[in-house]
Amino acid sequence: MTRPADLYCVMGNPVEHSRSPAIHARFAELTGEAVAYERRLLPLTGFAEGVRAFMAQGGRGCNVTVPFKTEACAIATERSERVQLAGAANTLIFQPDGRIAADNTDGLGLVADITRNAGVPLAGRDVLLIGAGGAAAGVLGPLLRAGVRHVTVANRTLAKAQALVQAHSALASLQKSELLALTPQALE
Repeated sequence: MTRPADLYCVMGNPVEHSRSPAIHARFAELTGEAVAYERRLLPLTGFAEGVRAFMAQGGRGCNVTVPFKTEACAIATERSERVQLAGAANTLIFQPDGRIAADNTDGLGLVADITRNAGVPLAGRDVLLIGAGGAAAGVLGPLLRAGVRHVTVANRTLAKAQALVQAHSALASLQKSELLALTPQALE
């Protein structure tokens, strides 16, 4: 007897661009896991309701994309250290007792892709990070932990870039890295 597939999804608005369903289908095929993975387009004001509805339908967890990463952090009952630092989550895992565990794998994936797949060491490098939203917040901590020398965060809204830099200033100091916030126009 075949067990029913575990139900997962990616939630966002927009969400059509996500390659997560294809990636997870391939993962399930390669590992023999019974996984059903879908896209869920949520209204801009309906993230928490969308998560609760998915949980009620038997969902086991979800990936979170724009613009809901900070909301994903807020609704979680358990937050990894990466989520606490970033203030954003891209992965939610639903526990049988109703708890929601949050993690942020954006930075781990980026650092692994740069260092392992591209073969480019990050230690001592200067990095330009464009944007200051949930994904940028998720990658800044792992970039600092990888030993980058300097990170410039450029964002249309300078205050948002400054807030991201401030939130990571203690880690930057510990790692002996420099952080700077600018607008894209200041880079010209």
